[in-house]
Amino acid sequence: MSVRTATASGAAAALLGTCFLLPAAQAQATGTQDSPVVYAHRGASAYAPENTLAAVDAADDLGIAWVENDVQLTKDGVLVVVHDTTLNRTTDAEEVFPDRAPWAVKDFTAAEIAKLDAGSWFGAGFAGARVPTLTQYLHRLERNHQKLLLEIKSPEIYPGIEKETLRVLRKEGWLDRNHVKHKLIIQSFGAESVKTVHAQRPDVVTGFLGTPAVADLPSYAAFTDQINPSHTTIGADYVAAVQKLKGAHGKPLRVNTWTVNDAAKAAQVAGFGVDGIITNNPDVVRDATR
Repeated sequence: MSVRTATASGAAAALLGTCFLLPAAQAQATGTQDSPVVYAHRGASAYAPENTLAAVDAADDLGIAWVENDVQLTKDGVLVVVHDTTLNRTTDAEEVFPDRAPWAVKDFTAAEIAKLDAGSWFGAGFAGARVPTLTQYLHRLERNHQKLLLEIKSPEIYPGIEKETLRVLRKEGWLDRNHVKHKLIIQSFGAESVKTVHAQRPDVVTGFLGTPAVADLPSYAAFTDQINPSHTTIGADYVAAVQKLKGAHGKPLRVNTWTVNDAAKAAQVAGFGVDGIITNNPDVVRDATR
């Protein structure tokens, strides 16, 4: 059964979410909103294998506009969408390439990674799902009219990944005015990586993943638009301290917190005043916070 078929029974209810989602997506650009923007973490990864095209479609089936993903570079310099720096947790790399431990993404070519099954570990119905390239991922988002919160993963391992990410985004039309203003955010745990993206494309909205000390926030505001912390590290006072500052584009810094997967926690962090919530269960969070 396809993920679209599996979620069809809830389609009518999910479509009601567009009444909330469209204003929230617009609020991402304007800086005003009533409820947090919901981001599908690695796609709707509670319902489909993370970072696959099936997870993108699962988010779309639920009416979720924003999708989060992770990008890394293969041995031959191709950007692929995968979270771990190794392939063995979410693919059958150990079986296909038994002599290639520790199965690091950087040690495999794009063609080799394309052979791997990235769905069976999640469920038999997803057998044969592949690790998408960033290009393939962008095409699917465009087809679904979705938006992208893109994480540059472990940039210290991949010199030049920022330039290559921007090259692919530009080639696929994601650095035009409409995408940059309304449909794209680039984030990383690496402050230097975020600085690099900001230096190379100052118009792109960026986010820093982490919880800097309040005293250090002004230095981050110089090169980023968002401070995106774990929900376990924040309270209302911290969120307010972030939002008091103006970011790289002269608008108040925003806070997108992760990874919140239940209704009670979603309601709590919404009460803190966060601007967005990154979640594996985007429907649950959306319904708890609108």
